Amino acid sequence: MKLGIITPVLTMIPRAHAQWEETASFADIIDIVKDADRLGYHHCTCSEHVGVPVDIAKVRGGRYYDPLPTFGALSALTSSIRFAAHVLVLGYHHPLALAKRYGTLDVVSGGRVIVGVGVGSLQEEFELLGAPFDDRGDRGDDAMRALRAALSQREPEYHGKYYDFSGFLVDPCAVQARVPLWVGGRTFRSLRRAVELGDGWAPFGLRTSELEAMLARAGRPDRPFDVILATEHPLDPIAEPDRAAEQLQRFAAIGATGVNVRFAHHSPAHYREQLAALVSVAAAL
Repeated sequence: MKLGIITPVLTMIPRAHAQWEETASFADIIDIVKDADRLGYHHCTCSEHVGVPVDIAKVRGGRYYDPLPTFGALSALTSSIRFAAHVLVLGYHHPLALAKRYGTLDVVSGGRVIVGVGVGSLQEEFELLGAPFDDRGDRGDDAMRALRAALSQREPEYHGKYYDFSGFLVDPCAVQARVPLWVGGRTFRSLRRAVELGDGWAPFGLRTSELEAMLARAGRPDRPFDVILATEHPLDPIAEPDRAAEQLQRFAAIGATGVNVRFAHHSPAHYREQLAALVSVAAAL
């Protein structure tokens, strides 16, 4: 099972972060991701929001590091861990802009990019950016098709309902022959979108029982396909290794190929200790 971390500090959601994260430095993030890299973690994540209304930030949080410069800096200090944008809101970007930015990051990182995408739900942010909201699902599907056509192509071509391009060079482009596209979300529609158009599903905010029912209903495509599930509660593999092992086993039983982990932690050093402890738990399984 692929072990990934929901990187601390980068996103600050009320009641879901430790106190030390509020004043943490980027050096703390570097130390944590370097340890995750050394320990063999598959990926780390970074979410995207450009601007969150002040009243909504009380629920969704107001801090969101931008994935592109964050991952660019981290890629220079690591060797194997992958970088999963989780998620980019498709309606905020032209597919060629994403292909150029994250294709460049793929070059810089040596082919370690995972592009997580979603259709978004924060209408105020769409309006702030002048992006269409009502047709975001249909538009997002077309954007995914366009992104797949463009990500690893120096001279991409695509002709769709919302996006149409040819005759332009996009250089550099991604070095991976097929950059993984993981679809985020918490609806069955997001899972169907992932099965139809993506390389994986990485949902959030769902209970294990809900995930099990949705996966059983959807089935799997007849090609490599990742199911990256997020832990419902923070794991504490130091104090509760059996409970951490049980969660990993439950995810594996319902078809997960990986996990996005949140840890119980009270300092950067404690977080790094939890990283090592989970690797030991997983190895024992």
